[in-house]
Amino acid sequence: MSRGVVSAVRGLTVLVDFDEDAPKINEILAVDNKNASPLLVSSLANGRRAVCLNVNADASIQKSMTVTGKGKSISIPVGEPMIGRVVDALCRPIDGQPPIDDQNLVHRDIFVPPKHSNDFAAAQSEILETGIKVIDFFTPFVKGRKIGVIGGAGVGKTVLIMELMHNVSKSGSGMSFFAGIGERIREGQELYETLKNSDLLNNTCMFFGQMDQNPVQRMLVGLSAVTEAEYFRDVKMKDILFFADNMYRYVQANNEVSTILDQVPSQGGYEPTIFSDVKSIEDRLSSTEKGSITSIQTIYVPADDLSDPAVQMIQHELDAVIVLSRTVAEQGIRPAVDLLRTNSSLLSPEVVGDRHYVLSLQVQSLIQKYESLKGIIAIIGESELSAADRADYAKAKKLIQFFSQHVFVMERQTGNKGEYFTREETLKGVEEIIV
Repeated sequence: MSRGVVSAVRGLTVLVDFDEDAPKINEILAVDNKNASPLLVSSLANGRRAVCLNVNADASIQKSMTVTGKGKSISIPVGEPMIGRVVDALCRPIDGQPPIDDQNLVHRDIFVPPKHSNDFAAAQSEILETGIKVIDFFTPFVKGRKIGVIGGAGVGKTVLIMELMHNVSKSGSGMSFFAGIGERIREGQELYETLKNSDLLNNTCMFFGQMDQNPVQRMLVGLSAVTEAEYFRDVKMKDILFFADNMYRYVQANNEVSTILDQVPSQGGYEPTIFSDVKSIEDRLSSTEKGSITSIQTIYVPADDLSDPAVQMIQHELDAVIVLSRTVAEQGIRPAVDLLRTNSSLLSPEVVGDRHYVLSLQVQSLIQKYESLKGIIAIIGESELSAADRADYAKAKKLIQFFSQHVFVMERQTGNKGEYFTREETLKGVEEIIV
């Protein structure tokens, strides 16, 4: 067991010197103080100096304190007692309930590479119905795939993911996991109350590292949630619905940690390890022959700039992208989905069938024509259009309104009863408009 001495404390960075038996990267060290403060080894300098992160931001750590290596990395308890609980990155309860008795539970390291199964057979394209017209039509949810909800501040990302969690989890298939990464505490409380009132907590595990947490906690909470989900996928052979809000905040937390460690940023202004940081979590959100993980992730867009390097990096890992637009939101349309920028590689005849695929092409053509005609109408007026153009313009306007929908999770705030539409009802409604 390695032992060292704290040589410097710089905010969340703690330098520990070892005479021999230096620790490994990602190993946990315990400071010999009353809090047994955990330190996470980030890197080794000169072979004997460990550059560590102060996981709990404990201000009582001082120079010359002794440190003991644990010989292992951060591990969390996994198993049935975690269901229905709300915990932080280290699986400490934050729901006001009694502590989790983890003595008889299996513990798993949160820093593990993704599973690679040689005998993994490609999963069938099983569509998961969400009940939200615009999503089921433009970005069908397919079991075992990754879907992103992208948008700037205040356009409805969290409300949409709460509605998705409410609708998809209500079917009772599989288990739900929620990772709250760097978002508002109020939103986490609202989600907890929504699930509790809908009697969905008994099939859900929730992990939170919200805005008030230090960047180390926010960086780790996503990995902890994935670790728990992997256990239920591989050991309990469950199909998992994994909700992450917000993946951009995960990158942001890693970037803050990188700044604390004095690392030189990449050309885009983010941490130099942004690629491996994103891949380390995205590659683990996958399916095996034992079970599947279907992930739904929100991605905050800073300054509404979709070309932001972090947004682009996360987008490349997704099968479908739902883009929320401030312009659409200002028109009072909810969900505020940008129908032209939203896209999915799963919207193909092999996955959704010929009927759905052909309808999607027709709708996209009408919406594109609508956007081009808006500029002309602003100059000469709608009455000057040809009869065919007026008809297509009217159809597009009806489609845009058709894809607007009241959601269940906002019933108390808006007074409007939530709506659920089957995929068949959505397709039939589109056909009635465009035929």
